[in-house]
Amino acid sequence: MPAFPYQKKLIDIWFWRLDCLGDLRPKWAHMLDFYPEQIARIGIQDVWKHSPLSLETCWVPGYWKEQGWDVHYILGEALRWHVTSVNIKSSAIPPEFAAAFEDFERKMGYRLELRRIEYPGSVRSGSAAPVKMWWVNSGVAPAYRPYILALAFASAGVQEAVDIPADVRKWLPGDVVVEEDIDVPLLKAGEYGLRVALLDPRTRKPAIRLGIEGRNQDGWYDLGSISVQ
Repeated sequence: MPAFPYQKKLIDIWFWRLDCLGDLRPKWAHMLDFYPEQIARIGIQDVWKHSPLSLETCWVPGYWKEQGWDVHYILGEALRWHVTSVNIKSSAIPPEFAAAFEDFERKMGYRLELRRIEYPGSVRSGSAAPVKMWWVNSGVAPAYRPYILALAFASAGVQEAVDIPADVRKWLPGDVVVEEDIDVPLLKAGEYGLRVALLDPRTRKPAIRLGIEGRNQDGWYDLGSISVQ
C-alpha cells in the first residue's frame, strides 16, 4: 500500500512529506495517480505557507534516467508543491540532469533578494531614520524560522546592529516591502558602512545566504555608506 502524505511534529515545527518523488511508472504511479489526488482530498494544498514540505525520491535520479522519465516534469511538480528539502539518498545525479537540478536548487525553499533599499545619506546619532526596503522571495516557500532582519553600522572594528520589526516567516514567494523608522545607535560622528543580514535569534550571527552580492566573510552584506552626525 502506498504511504499517505502525513504530518509529524518535530520540536515546534510541523511538516509533511512525500516519499516517492519521481515515480512515473506506466500502469500506476505516485506522481500521477496518487499524490495529486490525495493532496487535494486531504486539503493540504496551503500547508506550505506555514510548514515545510520534505520529499524523498523513489529509487534515485539515475534510475529515472534509465527509465526515460521526464526529470523536468518531476522537479516541476516538486516546485509546484512548494518543496523545501529533497533526499536523493546520497546518489549521483546523471550529467544529463545536472542543469535541471541546478535550476531546481535555486528555486526550492526560499531565496531572499534585497532588490532596493532607500535611506538618508546622513543621520544623527541616537535619532530615528526612515528606511525602506524592497525584498523579493524568488523561491517557492517562506523561511520557517524566526530570523531577525537587521541593519548594521560598521566602521574600523566597530559595528552596531539594529533589529528591523519584520516577520520573515510571512515572506511568501513574491514581493515584500519593509518600511520603518529605525533607531540610529549612539555612535561617534563619521562615515559608516551600512550592512544587512538575517540573524539567528539565539546566536545573533548571520544565519542564511541572501540572493544578492556583497557578502563578507562574517555573513553580513555591504549595502553602501552612511554619514553619522
